[in-house]
Order: sequence, then C-alpha cells, then structure tokens
Amino acid sequence: MADYIAKTPCDGLLPQTIGSLTLTEISVDRMTSFMPWKGREKTASKALKAACGVAFPGPNETSASGDVQAIWTGRGQCFVLGAELPDSLSAEGALTDQSDAWAVMFLRGDAAVDVLARLCPVDLRDAAFKPGDTVRTEMQHMMVSITRMDDGFQIMVMRSFSKTAVHDLTETMKAIAARA
Repeated sequence: MADYIAKTPCDGLLPQTIGSLTLTEISVDRMTSFMPWKGREKTASKALKAACGVAFPGPNETSASGDVQAIWTGRGQCFVLGAELPDSLSAEGALTDQSDAWAVMFLRGDAAVDVLARLCPVDLRDAAFKPGDTVRTEMQHMMVSITRMDDGFQIMVMRSFSKTAVHDLTETMKAIAARA
C-alpha cells in the first residue's frame, strides 16, 4: 500500500524574500464555495453570518471576523476561508469544498503593488484598491483572486498553477528589487 504525504500547494517553493519583498504561503484548513440559491441572497447572508460570523460580501468586497474570511469571487459566489460551514446552510445555497483546490499566498513589502502592476491589468494602488477590496483578474495567463489586506496582498490561484504563480511573482520581485 502506498504511503501518501500531504503537501501544501507551495511546498518547497515558499517562503521567498527578495529585497524588501516577501512572498509566503498561507495555510488554509477550510475553504468552501458558497452560492446562494436564486432569490435567497438576503436569507443566505443572514444564515452565513449566524453560522460563522461573516455576511455574504458584496461585489469586490470581503467580510471578515477573526480568522474567518468571506471573499467575493464572482456574481453570486464567495469563498469562505477558515470555517467549516454547517450542512444546514445548504438550504440557502450550494456549498462546495475547495480546501485542496487553491494555493493562497501573501505578498508584502513597500513595492508589492509594483510587482502586481507588472503582472495584472488592474489598478491596485492605495487610492483605487483599499484594504478589504478584492478582485478576480488575470495574473499573466492565470485567473487569480487578489485581496488587499492592511499589510499586503492575499493572492489565490488554482493549486495546479501554484508553481507557475510563484515563479512569475518571484521573477518580478527580483526585477523590482534590482531597481533599488
């Protein structure tokens, strides 16, 4: 019988510190996609809040309470990180476990926005993208979710793209660090 060893999506790839920039992996135990049934958006948001302390986020927003985070991921859909959602919530919407499907990284440093500006077609500067804002966009050829936090950017990419995402981010970090 085979012995399986659990590995995180960025195992052996992160952390990376280049100049004043740091890219680390965030370990997420639970990640669930939640899509309220049509016409039940308000009751679904109330039920989500009662279940784990976060409301269903509006477009390009997040909702957080303690270690639990709800991230808007598209029209009528969010990912809930850090909480196991009760089965009773399925009366309000579709629940899909995404725990092993995504790599979650954190980019911090004074030039983090400059790194992402070279990779993404979205204005992520402070004036346009505030803490708690989130966006689904492209990073090179990959679809990603980027959320601005108080001290950097949380980047989510499908697990199968984790090596490519780390490569693209670290190569860009090197280019930005070389300017200094």
